[in-house]
Amino acid sequence: MTQSSDVKAETGGHDLQRQLLKLVLEVGPLFVFFLVTSLAGVYAGTACFVPATILALVASRLLLGRIPLMPLVSGVFVIIFGGLTLYLHDDLFIKVKPTIINGLFAVLLFRGLYQGRSWLKYLFEDAFHLTDEGWRILTFRWACYFTFLAVLNEAVWRNMSPEFWSGFKLFGVMPLTIIFTIAQVGLLKKHEASAN
Repeated sequence: MTQSSDVKAETGGHDLQRQLLKLVLEVGPLFVFFLVTSLAGVYAGTACFVPATILALVASRLLLGRIPLMPLVSGVFVIIFGGLTLYLHDDLFIKVKPTIINGLFAVLLFRGLYQGRSWLKYLFEDAFHLTDEGWRILTFRWACYFTFLAVLNEAVWRNMSPEFWSGFKLFGVMPLTIIFTIAQVGLLKKHEASAN
């Protein structure tokens, strides 16, 4: 009994360490971007953001054994739009990157629903066991949330300084996303599928 408890405690601790590492690897490049942008401007921030993102993706592959889909897609966009920002010396590219990524995710999820597919089910069916209705509702909510993030990014970068915008990506969008995710727990419980 004690041995079994020890194994569960070890496994739980290991899972927590993996989740913390995953969080650091996802948030780390954003923190670097915010810090350098605050100190030296958006171009210097972008010049550090791109290599920090590449490093985080490589570390994720080496330390976690895989690169999650969302950070991978976001990383590719950071490299492309960050590169364009630096090459053309135009910060518009790095500013619209979140709009385009969130808009793309929203369109893909809405289109999937229109075609009778819940793309989130294919991504997360190993983690969550929901009814088809649960997957549809969850997918719809995330599609709406991605749309909200796209519109919010446009409003912030167009009306605020680059320094405020870079900080908002880290200290505004991240907490909003955590709150939104936690708000879905009731849905996950209500539409949990039976094991059969």
